[in-house]
Amino acid sequence: MSVFGKIMSAIFGHPAEAAPAGSPPAAGGTAAAPAGAPAGAPQNVDVAAIVDAAATAKHEKLEWRTSIVDLMKALDIDSSLAARKELAKELGYSGDTNDSASMNVWLHKQVMSKLAANGGKLPPEIKH
Repeated sequence: MSVFGKIMSAIFGHPAEAAPAGSPPAAGGTAAAPAGAPAGAPQNVDVAAIVDAAATAKHEKLEWRTSIVDLMKALDIDSSLAARKELAKELGYSGDTNDSASMNVWLHKQVMSKLAANGGKLPPEIKH
């Protein structure tokens, strides 16, 4: 499963493949609806509630709202540089992957944007 698929699975309960940057959304523009929901219905999943609960269970201060590394740690996903480089490749990052600070900022923004596009409800302080 892709790194982004693991993030989606941890939050939404099912994997999704990341479309390359600039790709049009899939037919309907949203992820598949949960079983029993009308086709094309957005999921409206409270991302903060899910990730906050996961982060609390870790018993350490995780700044997932601003850090891709902490988001991945909270969700029990490999947050190593290699994993983040793979995520960057999946999401179409065109910058220098050796500049991990810039890449991490870009990754966080892209992941939050894609979560919102797939029916994730984000806190207002998260810019996407």
